[in-house]
Amino acid sequence: MTQLKGKKISFIGGGNMAQALISGLIGKGIKPSDITVADPSPDIRHALKELNINAVDPTGNTAFDNPQVAVETADIVVLAVKPQVMHQVVSGFSSVLNKQLIISVAAGLSTDSISKMLNGYKNIVRAMPNTPAMIQKGATGLYATNEIDEADKALAASLMAASGLVSWVENEEQLHAVTAVSGSAPAYFFYMLESMIEAAVDQGLDRKQAAALAMQTALGAAQMAITSGEAPAELRRKVTSPNGTTQAAIESLQQDDFAKIIKNAMQACYARSEQISQELAD
Repeated sequence: MTQLKGKKISFIGGGNMAQALISGLIGKGIKPSDITVADPSPDIRHALKELNINAVDPTGNTAFDNPQVAVETADIVVLAVKPQVMHQVVSGFSSVLNKQLIISVAAGLSTDSISKMLNGYKNIVRAMPNTPAMIQKGATGLYATNEIDEADKALAASLMAASGLVSWVENEEQLHAVTAVSGSAPAYFFYMLESMIEAAVDQGLDRKQAAALAMQTALGAAQMAITSGEAPAELRRKVTSPNGTTQAAIESLQQDDFAKIIKNAMQACYARSEQISQELAD
């Protein structure tokens, strides 16, 4: 986080993802006064000002209330608006770009598309975060264009690391795979928890008890996988006693081709991510 000390960081859009990143940055020691947010919502601006964060109205036209104010003195600009409105939003400040590092967290918008919206500006890093970033437990894939130097890559990684794990990909197409394995993946686990809770209720537990046990088990299993240094397959083997209850459950999953179900779901996610990118580029 030392790379970010003293840097001016501006967020274009102050929604959930922006607020998650801001919370992480402040928690890591970044001064609120070094952060500016441009958002049209009066409620969001009021809440941010209560935290001593500069908040401006991007629809304003005064010297202190317009999108250029949030960008022209910034070192890093985070684009945190919906991809469908990105062009409209960035058109208000593209003329004042000269040295700023642009980080986009807008799903599906390629760096080429963003560059065209910014009149050819190329100092762009693309990020694919996921919703656990809102509690600083996120996982983010990052891609940098060839124009990004190592110093700016370090800045981008440091900023996104405020909300959790970061991992660079070598080519932009790999962000579709990042979407499949982390971006959309919290929903897979929520769905599995839903199913486990319903099954436990059918077997006689009350819903609150079933939910608490399932969620704590998911948390514990994830923490073991992160800290043990062993592959998930080996961890599974260690808790699967021959002819025991766990083996019976695993064999049932294998008979239903659970691995194929997961692979098909991730492939569907990957394909839709590609499709959305193409639709946004057209």
